[in-house]
Amino acid sequence: MAQGYISIFATGGTIAGIAGSATRRDYRPGQIGIDQFLDSLAELDLGVELRGQQFANIGSEDIGPELWQRLHDAALAAMEDGDCQGVVITHGTDTAEETAFLLDQTLPTAKPVILVGAMRPADAVGSDGLRNFANAVRVASDPQAAGRGVVLVMSDRIFAARDARKAHTEMTDAFKGFPRGPIGHVTPTSLEWFGPAWRVGEGSRYEFHLDMPKVSILYAYAGMSADNVKQAVEGGAKGIVLAGFGHGNAPRAIRDALAQVVAQGVPVVRASRVDEGLVDREPEDDSANFVAARALGPARARILLQLLLANGISDPARIQDEFSRR
Repeated sequence: MAQGYISIFATGGTIAGIAGSATRRDYRPGQIGIDQFLDSLAELDLGVELRGQQFANIGSEDIGPELWQRLHDAALAAMEDGDCQGVVITHGTDTAEETAFLLDQTLPTAKPVILVGAMRPADAVGSDGLRNFANAVRVASDPQAAGRGVVLVMSDRIFAARDARKAHTEMTDAFKGFPRGPIGHVTPTSLEWFGPAWRVGEGSRYEFHLDMPKVSILYAYAGMSADNVKQAVEGGAKGIVLAGFGHGNAPRAIRDALAQVVAQGVPVVRASRVDEGLVDREPEDDSANFVAARALGPARARILLQLLLANGISDPARIQDEFSRR
């Protein structure tokens, strides 16, 4: 491994969680501090200096814009430090895809930024945290990891932030990547990339904003009332993501109500509540000025729409262009 150090940004989550018993189902996330965590790694002899900072020690369900801002600014500072090889962020798995995608879109790609978590707390039978972390450090230490944007490392696999999503509630291989699947395989002793880096030398795609516009996600269900759309707009939504049936579909009353809010200047993105598959444009999108989410699920579609609106991009055609190039 090359000389230098890896910055570790700790935010808590299951990887820092304690159950108090090796077999208890319930546990408390974010109980182990970064210093204690790094001490437990000493015997692994990872071959690189690790410098840790404790940003938070919470479950990722409580992560939001203020912590994102701090992580973003610290990652930018790490990019400018010539001795820093890369950044590893320990993070709960529940919202890892949102944090990863937001940072992926707002950071340059000069150095690796890796999110890593665990599905089992540190004192559970078969805890996966230390192995996942060792794998993340190996990825961060590899010069070929640069130019791939932010990545997520879990269960010996590497996922691009544009693809990663949590797809199981408790299995250790809980994450999937769509549409590209994993972009690499990693263990504490090996690393293989499945293709070349695709963002070499690329700067940040969008400027980070702490106060991003509110974007609501509407989850489609049978018998859904158009009042859901009205309530979202009255609640301050500046954009709406539809987590629709199948190919981003919804009851006719919902589609008509969404077309009305688009005419009022509130962009609407059609995504799908289905686990996999593209949401492509369809004829009604042209007449209603809807945006098709393409490969992005509702959570990441919301983040992208927030970033676009925060950066002054509100025209549906422009928004569609940005979604289509993910």
